[in-house]
Amino acid sequence: MERLIGALLALTFGLESRLQRRDERGSVTTEHVLWAVAVIAIVAIVVAAVKAYVTSQAGNIK
Repeated sequence: MERLIGALLALTFGLESRLQRRDERGSVTTEHVLWAVAVIAIVAIVVAAVKAYVTSQAGNIK
């Protein structure tokens, strides 16, 4: 009986430690934040390029 209890305790602690190591609850939020920052940076670059182009072309208007 003691062996069974010991085995069950070992199994319980083993599963608990595995679950604790696989705790990735914040990884999705971090990934979304990184994607949002990347999209904002790309949009800022595109806006700056379009603004520079429009400004240079506006100087050519007679």
